[in-house]
Amino acid sequence: MNKEGSIVIIEDDVDDRDFLDEVFTDVIQKNNYKNNLVFLKDGQDALAYLSEITSKPFMVISDINMPRLDGIELRKSITRNEKLNSLCIPYIFLTTAGSNRNSVSTAYKLSVQGYFKKPSSLLEYKLLVTDLLGYWKKCITPY
Repeated sequence: MNKEGSIVIIEDDVDDRDFLDEVFTDVIQKNNYKNNLVFLKDGQDALAYLSEITSKPFMVISDINMPRLDGIELRKSITRNEKLNSLCIPYIFLTTAGSNRNSVSTAYKLSVQGYFKKPSSLLEYKLLVTDLLGYWKKCITPY
């Protein structure tokens, strides 16, 4: 795992992207992490980006409900693509879709590494992002 690689965030809502930028930047700076942020507006842009990159990202954080190619279909595309699937990049859903049993079940059948409802406050967001990044920074993987 490239622990200093980019954190790819796929979010179609401009306000949510700005908010996520603020939260992730704050957590990254407070912990002296070296990761940069890459924001993409939908699954189609993300699939194109991931197919062309030369440096492996640290993780992918994806919304589910997006135009053109939603998060579930993006994850399916990644798992069907031998090259992308072999990169073993942690893939995490961060969505307003909530805990809909069908969405959660579908996500985990696609081997996501986490499914989280978007928090309702800045503090909750910072705690979640701190936990996510801290966990994956400590995680040992074969790549």
